[in-house]
Amino acid sequence: MTNADEARRTQLMEAVRGYFRACNAASRERFAEVLAVDCVHYFPPGTGGPYHGREAIADLWIGFVRDKGSTWTIDTMVCDGVQLVVEWTHFKPAVGERIRGSEWYLFDDAGLITEIWAHYASPRDVTRAANELEGFDYGPRGYALAPPALDLATLAERERNLTREAAR
Repeated sequence: MTNADEARRTQLMEAVRGYFRACNAASRERFAEVLAVDCVHYFPPGTGGPYHGREAIADLWIGFVRDKGSTWTIDTMVCDGVQLVVEWTHFKPAVGERIRGSEWYLFDDAGLITEIWAHYASPRDVTRAANELEGFDYGPRGYALAPPALDLATLAERERNLTREAAR
């Protein structure tokens, strides 16, 4: 990694640490330091969101601190200098709850957070054909919307393995 790459990586990691400090401090000023004005926070279906804009995101977490005594930890962090992922824990002491999950972060050129994609450590919803983030445009971003077409060699190997498994 070059010094420029390492500087960017450090900048992004500090932005996310700052985001968690903003959440824990219930601080609009701290949110303004790390979130782009038009930041979007995506969530799994049925859990709220997406939240559009820095103010909406600040309102959400300040409300959780006020109503549930929420605090958050960063449990792990991975950053390649372009994107960043954390695993976190959200404690809600006023209601005796704790949830775990992960978030993927995107950034603008200034190092402000532009998108947050939250994923929860919970069972999938079997009533949904697709368990995806609510309101997230998967197709235009290049995500697969259909199963991949397997090449003939993989299909043959797959059939051999399934035949072998059936004989066990």
